[in-house]
Formats: sequence, structure tokens, C-alpha cells
Amino acid sequence: MHRPSHRRARRRGAAALAVVMLAGLGLGLGLGLGGRVSRGGSPDLHPSTTTTRPAVPAAVRPASPGSFQVGSTSVVVSDPLPSGTRSLPTVVWFPTETSAGRSLGSSRFPLLVFSQGFDLAVSAYDGLISAWASAGYVVAAPTYPDTDPSSPQLNESDIVNHPADLRAVIATVQQLATRPGSVFDEVNPDEVGVVGHSDGGDVSLAVADNSAYQDPAVKAVAVLSGAELASFGGTYFDGPPVPLLAVQGSADTVNPPACSVQFYDQAPQPKYYVDLLGAGHEPPYTDPGSTAETVVARVTTAFFDAELAGEAGALAAMTSAADVGGVSELFAGTPPPAATGGCPGAPS
Repeated sequence: MHRPSHRRARRRGAAALAVVMLAGLGLGLGLGLGGRVSRGGSPDLHPSTTTTRPAVPAAVRPASPGSFQVGSTSVVVSDPLPSGTRSLPTVVWFPTETSAGRSLGSSRFPLLVFSQGFDLAVSAYDGLISAWASAGYVVAAPTYPDTDPSSPQLNESDIVNHPADLRAVIATVQQLATRPGSVFDEVNPDEVGVVGHSDGGDVSLAVADNSAYQDPAVKAVAVLSGAELASFGGTYFDGPPVPLLAVQGSADTVNPPACSVQFYDQAPQPKYYVDLLGAGHEPPYTDPGSTAETVVARVTTAFFDAELAGEAGALAAMTSAADVGGVSELFAGTPPPAATGGCPGAPS
């Protein structure tokens, strides 16, 4: 969120990846794996039990369901810092079987890594995340410990650590995808996209397009009410072009439209801007079953289908999903709606 009182930034270098621990969530899921990742090494995983893959409970059914049922597990990525070990609990959603009960067989799915907004739990986005997984994506969503509502002392300035955290999560899942015998062997490690809301959108944009953090693994980025952030350093859009989707509420007073317009105008093609008419900062992404959330789920899925998975007809589907009278409008490479004012925290 772009509230000036929270922009107390500090910086650190990219941290080395150290330990990966896997554990089942409270969904009747027993993963039964354990392992360690050393600097520059790969996970040493020893499957010991059979993984069950239940459907997600009805309370977190997708906003716009695809053809797959959804299962979930968790990964804890431990990242050593000078002040001590930093743990990133990461929920991973994955497709299980089609509604007709067909086996997944040898299918491999693109990876999306989602970044939460400040003071918003990952679970607030269950509808969106489940929609992506049901459409055929493995979705990893880390909890950033100092900006999650579960933190005893919220500290928004910790955002400067998040691009390195996000890169660590990407690298972890890519490494796990090379080892058979777990849900991670369903990941295609060469098809990686990032998506985030608010501060999480800032982080996603940095890992996709900021020279200080750009990860060559990232092939597409969706920024949901996010912005460029001066505290990250580096420069934006000087590296290889990454397909970009910006989604922005026109009535957002936390992250004003000027923020999304700024980075969208600077970005190279291909780029897309979805104007959510009259929408605020959180409801389009956290309000289950709402029209706006359904639009966001469909548009983002179609965007990744086109620019990450390479599916024919996906861009036409995105246009159809985004142009909803009185709700949303799509700008495909064309100038977005005019925005007044500046963007707090963004480079001038």
C-alpha cells in the first residue's frame, strides 16, 4: 500500500537460499517429505508417504473455476540474514484432477508466485489463487513475516527485503520441480510468472523489471494495484521485456491510479491495463464472489494463458473478460485513462 508514513526503507543484498522444509496443511494432506538446500546445491528429498490431494473446501472455491480441482500443501523457505534466519512459510496450490475425474497423467503446469499486500494475509486471496490453480497453474504464495497481519510488530519498510525473498521462493520451487515423487514434479520450471497486490505488486514488478532484482526466470508479470518503488533502487524496464498486465481500481485512494499509469506508460510491449471502474484498493482482489473479483480472476488467467503458457485464443479471451460494461475496461498497449497527481514512494 502506498501510504507515505510506511515508507521507511532499508536495503539488503540478495540472500542465499539455505533450508527447505515441507509440511502438509490442515486439509488432510500428508506430504511426508524433508530436505535441505545448500548454497548452490539442490534439494535432497526422500519421499516416505503417499501424498493425498483433496479438493479445496467450498469456502475457498475459485472465483472463476477452471476444469481442475485444487489441492494444497506448504513449503517453508529459510533464508539466512546477518540478524538470524528468516523463514518464509509458503502455501502451494496445485491442480489435482479434472471435474470429470480424469488423472493428471504426465501434465506439467506453469508456476505463478503470488505476493500479498501489506497487512493482508495470503488467505484473503484464496478465491483468486484457487482460480489460477483450477485453470492449470501451480501457485506458490509466501508469507512475508514482518508485513503479514500475524506479525506482532508490523513493519512495512521490510518490503525492501521482499524481492530477494520472492526470488528465493522461485528458485526453491524450480529446484523441487527437478525431483520426482512429489506434487512439485508437476511444475514446469521454465514457465514462471509473478503476480502481486499492493505492496506485493511492487515486489512482483521489481523482480520482473527492476535492474536491481530482475529474475530471468520470470516470463510474465501481473501487478494488481501496485507501483514502482524508489526504495528498491535500480532502474525499471532497462532489461529484457517481460509481458505486463496492470490492474487498477479507478477509485483506489491507497494506491492511486497514477501509480499504475506511471509504470504502464514506461513499460515496453506487450502490455495491458485493466481499469476497474469505481473500484477501491482491496475488494476486487479479496471480496469472494464479487463481479470485480471474477473479472480479475478471468483476466489474469487469460493473460498468463497467453503470455506464459502460449495458448492460442487467450488474448481474445482476455479482451472479452476485461470489457464488462460498467465494471471494467481493457487497454491493450494503448494509453490508459488519464490520472492526476503523483505516486507516493515511486521514482520521480
